[in-house]
Amino acid sequence: MLIIDSQDNKLFESLQEQNLGRQYDLLVNFIQMGIALGPHAVDKYTLYALNHSAISGISQMAGRFREEPIYIGNSGHKPPRFEAIPNLIDRFFSFLYENWDSADAYTLAAYALWRLNWIHPFIEGNGRTSRSICYYILCVRLGRLLPGKQIVPERIRNNRVPYYKALKSADSAWDNGDLDLSEMSNYLAQLVKEQISNA
Repeated sequence: MLIIDSQDNKLFESLQEQNLGRQYDLLVNFIQMGIALGPHAVDKYTLYALNHSAISGISQMAGRFREEPIYIGNSGHKPPRFEAIPNLIDRFFSFLYENWDSADAYTLAAYALWRLNWIHPFIEGNGRTSRSICYYILCVRLGRLLPGKQIVPERIRNNRVPYYKALKSADSAWDNGDLDLSEMSNYLAQLVKEQISNA
């Protein structure tokens, strides 16, 4: 069962908001597990669950990796072919696990936010899922559920211009053979500072 925006805009928007609430509740549970169990607590099944909770009722492919090509508006980014997704996701988690102790929370979260958007593993809800994993990493790597009334994913959603700019900066570096997450990392550090100051 699903509803699309053109069928009933008010119901569609209401469902999206309720899904975000459900996703946040699940995310808090995952953060608590990550703090207790360590970095290997997060895996592809975490992604499935977060994506499913974000887009249930608005996509029949909720919680499943895409199996067809996908195109992203006017961003200029062409996601990899769907056949590459399982390997790219394995490499994504390998990067996180291998750099967990040596990289700071903001660099790891920046990588997650950028790379999941770059891979675009789902038909729908990639941004919501990547923002959730980003926040998971921030909290678990910093060792606590961060205080504040408006959390980082909400702050990103409410002002997407610097978010898109940081994504493009990381994309450009990657296209030139480099991994440069500095703009995204600095952006996330500022958002965390704002969130905590608003506690």
